[in-house]
Amino acid sequence: MSSSARGSNRGPAAAAENRHALLSAARELFAEKGYNVPLSAIARAAGVGQAVLYRHFPRRLDLAFAVFEENFTELEVLAADEGADAFERFFARLVDLMIESLGFVELVVGARADYDDGAGRLATLVAGPLGRAQRAGVVAGEVTIADVDLALRMVYGVAVTALDDEQRARDVRAV
Repeated sequence: MSSSARGSNRGPAAAAENRHALLSAARELFAEKGYNVPLSAIARAAGVGQAVLYRHFPRRLDLAFAVFEENFTELEVLAADEGADAFERFFARLVDLMIESLGFVELVVGARADYDDGAGRLATLVAGPLGRAQRAGVVAGEVTIADVDLALRMVYGVAVTALDDEQRARDVRAV
């Protein structure tokens, strides 16, 4: 195949676009097929070669944490909301992310010994909306960050034991 038939290699100019495509494909495939989906499938879905994937994310763990970082970014925006119902919306979205990103939650739980910043970062995010909700009288004053953590771990337990995606969503909503 001639080089003109293959298209031009944009090299470094395509790096940001390639990274975005890889993150989007990984989020979708991890959610659909689980954390152990072949990395070649992620590269293919992103429209890049495996070398490009490995250049951006040398290890599967790096890719998964980068996708999970998007979740933290979204939660940071919600946590900054000053509204009285911000904690309720923050917690609801956190639960939704646990359902949508179960593979990532499993990854983070499994990688806690090596990467412990996730739990502390989440506790910091919870503190703001929880405190504001307590001051507004929306959440009881005795609820602690540890209580929220326990509730999230219970939701996680329900989510990981569901037989399929539909049951997972139904069961978590019932909790």
